[in-house]
Amino acid sequence: MDALPACGGSAYPGTARHGEAVLSTIRAARSLPRTVQLLLLNQFGVNLGFYLLVPYLATHLRENLHLATGVVGAIIGARCLSQQGLTLFGGSAADRIGCRPLIITGCALRAVGFGAFAFLDNVPGLLAAALVTGVAGAVFSPATRAYLAVESGSQRLRAFALFNVAGEAGTLLGPLLGGILLAVEFRVVATTAAAVFALLTIAQALTLPARAPRPVAQSVLADWREMGANRHFLLFICATSGLFVLYNQLYLTLPLEVSRVSGMDSAVAVLFIASTLVTLCLQVRITDWCQRHWEPATAIGVGLTLCGLAFAPLAITGSLQPTAAGTHDDGIVAVLGSLPAIFPAILATIVLTLGVAVAQPFVLDRTPAFGRGALTGTYLGANAMAGGLAAAIGNTVVGCATDLGIRLDMPWLPWTLLVGYGLSCAVLIGVLRVRAAFPDQDRS
Repeated sequence: MDALPACGGSAYPGTARHGEAVLSTIRAARSLPRTVQLLLLNQFGVNLGFYLLVPYLATHLRENLHLATGVVGAIIGARCLSQQGLTLFGGSAADRIGCRPLIITGCALRAVGFGAFAFLDNVPGLLAAALVTGVAGAVFSPATRAYLAVESGSQRLRAFALFNVAGEAGTLLGPLLGGILLAVEFRVVATTAAAVFALLTIAQALTLPARAPRPVAQSVLADWREMGANRHFLLFICATSGLFVLYNQLYLTLPLEVSRVSGMDSAVAVLFIASTLVTLCLQVRITDWCQRHWEPATAIGVGLTLCGLAFAPLAITGSLQPTAAGTHDDGIVAVLGSLPAIFPAILATIVLTLGVAVAQPFVLDRTPAFGRGALTGTYLGANAMAGGLAAAIGNTVVGCATDLGIRLDMPWLPWTLLVGYGLSCAVLIGVLRVRAAFPDQDRS
């Protein structure tokens, strides 16, 4: 995409540039096939409904239902594990049954699961609701990506970039709407989230075209064995899982660092605002530029490198900045006053988000190219499962490194570990490229 024209004469040049970026994104979405546009709207709705509820779920379970923190963690963890651990099954089902019925079924299941949170107050029921919502994601997530990959054709890379933008828009608006509804009560939040997924279910059933699955040549186990024997693909997902691990630090180490140096939990919101603005304003332009100038392997390697280097400033400032005393003043003025202290974390967030914006569309675009076209859902599901498992293990390792760094007075330890991990993943992508193990075209 060409550079945006200058906004000379505008009284608010920054606002004009942002508005032009939004208009460019809308024009890019309108250039895609109608089915792809429907899938983008679906992704926006999925993230809107999800983030409308999930950020407030743990507090509801602990404060309103008076559950032990360990029980709350088990319920939240059950949702994550059931979703990430089953995406391979969802992807294989999409290849054999078709993507449309799985998208519809997944949205319906999530409507049921989220609705249950509004009325259940016992642990077995809450655990069942968490499992249902996780299974729902495992059903519709790989199916949506596979459908998008097939329907977008030669525009697949742009479609995946816009897919990220649509999801990020929902991620931004969901917590805002949830916070407003929470002023009434949590039941209204859960019911509204369920209603969003119910509407998505109806909309997809009415508007999403049916597509017959490709002919099945062998059993599911044979498909998995074929994929498992693809060493190049296994190395690829080992490398690209780094994106999941590193981006997940936006929910773990970066918020902890902001709270430490500012003394305010509310200052963490600045990180998410910065990340969202980068994605919404720059994702499509970044992807278009990278597509014109770089091969897919180069873009993925550069993205992983950026993700790793994002934590380098914190490896230095983490040792220099003192821990701030906690404060009850967490208003907007106090948050603004904390900006100099949290600037290294903001910079890390911006560079991290830029790295994901560079690499992620190319990762999703190239993942199916490692296998046969009939296994698009299977390969995308395996990629998502690997990323989820890597994030779970990685967060545990990074958390332990953080605690160890505190005990040994080595606050740079987790940040250095993250830098090394990101660069190692980038090197692995480079090895695949040098060995000509990186597919440039889809296989039949």
